[in-house]
Amino acid sequence: MAIKIIYQDEYFVAVSKPQGLLSVPGIGPDKQDCMISRLSAVIHDAKVVHRLDCYTSGIMLFAIGKEMQRALNRIFHDRKIDKEYIAVVRQWLDENNGVIKFPMRCDIDDRPRQIVDYEHGKAAVTYWQVMNRDKDSVKLLLKPETGRTHQLRVHCKAMGYPIIGDGLYSDDEVKQPRMLLHADNLLFNHPVTQKKMHLFDSCEF
Repeated sequence: MAIKIIYQDEYFVAVSKPQGLLSVPGIGPDKQDCMISRLSAVIHDAKVVHRLDCYTSGIMLFAIGKEMQRALNRIFHDRKIDKEYIAVVRQWLDENNGVIKFPMRCDIDDRPRQIVDYEHGKAAVTYWQVMNRDKDSVKLLLKPETGRTHQLRVHCKAMGYPIIGDGLYSDDEVKQPRMLLHADNLLFNHPVTQKKMHLFDSCEF
């Protein structure tokens, strides 16, 4: 499958990860096909900076070389990057915007599931905004301030409205062709030129 490149310079490359593709290799020979392995076949010095869940589509950044990997990792660690996602749920609150602050941790008895835990969980913050409402669904703009594993999926579930098509956190009896979660925007300053970068990957739903 051809790789959709959104942006590329000598320092990093942004690609559109299709849903259903791992970001990095998993355990076992059947889980070796992933975004980094495909990209490395084209750009041999591509390095992982962050990950998207297998069933989340959208924009991913990859560094070119270890030095740039460290620089981009620092941007993510210091939260100097704005990440925006589109999600679709069956229902939502009556308000049009707000913030979710449920602390999270891994469910050690049911990996890879994550759970809300006010005593032992790590801080997790997601800002949300309603983009559209219709009789069957609500489209949300989600902006995670933190980057916990499965954060957006767990936060929507904890609000009582899991993301449509989420096979791990939703009890939806209607089988969906995919999970309706897409990473559509990244905004940050270029680590070398300091140019304001706004990278966009249009959402198909």
